[in-house]
Amino acid sequence: MPSASVIIPAHNEARVIGRLLSRLLAEASKDEFDVVVVANGCDDDTASVARGFGVRVVETPVPSKREALRLGDEAATAHPRVYVDADIEMGTADLRALRDSLLDGTAEAPNGDTDGGSDDVQGVAAPSRGTAPKALAAAPERALVLSDRPWPVRAYYAVWSRLPAVREGLFGRGVIAVSEEGNRRLMDLPPVMGDDLAASLAFEPAERRVVRHAHAVIHPPRTLGDLLRRRVRAVTVVAEIQQGPMSGQEARTGLRDLLAIAGRAPWLVPHLGVFLAVTLVARARARRAVRAKDYTTWLRDESSRT
Repeated sequence: MPSASVIIPAHNEARVIGRLLSRLLAEASKDEFDVVVVANGCDDDTASVARGFGVRVVETPVPSKREALRLGDEAATAHPRVYVDADIEMGTADLRALRDSLLDGTAEAPNGDTDGGSDDVQGVAAPSRGTAPKALAAAPERALVLSDRPWPVRAYYAVWSRLPAVREGLFGRGVIAVSEEGNRRLMDLPPVMGDDLAASLAFEPAERRVVRHAHAVIHPPRTLGDLLRRRVRAVTVVAEIQQGPMSGQEARTGLRDLLAIAGRAPWLVPHLGVFLAVTLVARARARRAVRAKDYTTWLRDESSRT
């Protein structure tokens, strides 16, 4: 039996799926991992590129990440299960670290990262449900590719990555691994656009781990416009969760958090201006979708896939 199943939902990811699979499988032994790529609603060569790496491919005409995750879960054969976004990069050693953190329950306590982040929703914390002696869910540290991004994008992430909930949550990392028990909990979640945020909320701090020696390479937007598109989607995700059965489980970032960041790193004061501006514009642009309860339109960032 494989030691873990890896499920990769992929919608028109022919440009980047090979980048992920080549690193993910570079040092893997034969049949060490059960890798399932779910090509959903694709009109490009995602499926054929994935097959070229010898992994299993499931195809569906439905362009839905939620449906792709369900189909991948049905096809998977092993636990733990690792759900990976097609547009990130992660190596074999990182995958093994996540797997092992759930097999032995010895992963590090939640710590977040110090200098990285990715597209997600800031200021959301998990609900309290008591404690658990063993990790049910784990995620890697973020490694942001920012060197060639414009200054406003770098400034935004310099602040965002330091928010307490961002450092501690499992969302926005492009990867979440779950044990068999954790997988059952994920399958019971309501269908929402922000699946990684919902997954993070499903586990209390004692049940989740950020594995320090595992890293996911995140490719942020290359333009300020694409960053705003991502943030509009993030605001919409938060609104959907607030209005659904998981409402009341969020804790937004407040002024005190931002002042604390400025106090620890005064050089970030100009960056805080960019962060606040992007946040306010994204909230304003998201109002129409929230009023219409449009929680299906996916504002995709194509710039990070070039």
